[in-house]
Amino acid sequence: MERSWKPNVTVASVVERDGRFLMVEEHTADGLRFNQPAGHVEFGESLVDAAVRETLEETAHGFVPEYLVGIYQWTVPGSKLTYLRFAFGGAVGDEQPGRTLDDGIVRAVWLTPEELRACRERHRSPLVLQVVEDWIAGRRYGLELIRHHPV
Repeated sequence: MERSWKPNVTVASVVERDGRFLMVEEHTADGLRFNQPAGHVEFGESLVDAAVRETLEETAHGFVPEYLVGIYQWTVPGSKLTYLRFAFGGAVGDEQPGRTLDDGIVRAVWLTPEELRACRERHRSPLVLQVVEDWIAGRRYGLELIRHHPV
């Protein structure tokens, strides 16, 4: 194995309200894609704090993580680019009017599982639907599984 290889550590937030999931539509190199509110963990930031920050930046909703839904590893086909995603489930508050969304984010949108399944070719990665399916299946683990030791 190559010594310099390192996975990209990311977080994603799974939020269900009235049978719909909070998603973002974003510009990517492959065109407009759907994803959970998600992004990279910054230096010194805890996984939970990263999920809170990314959700606010991408959807203008405050997020309160309550569960770890799962840990996912995915390598982009034909590359060494690998993502290690920690998906958190929780609750969001009301949208903060007037808050600007992150660059590249077109909109936050609430989609049903059926709508998500129907547009899977527009998902940022196969992890998008897998995380939702795991949430629907009841996969929820306590946040005490995660230990953060500050820098």
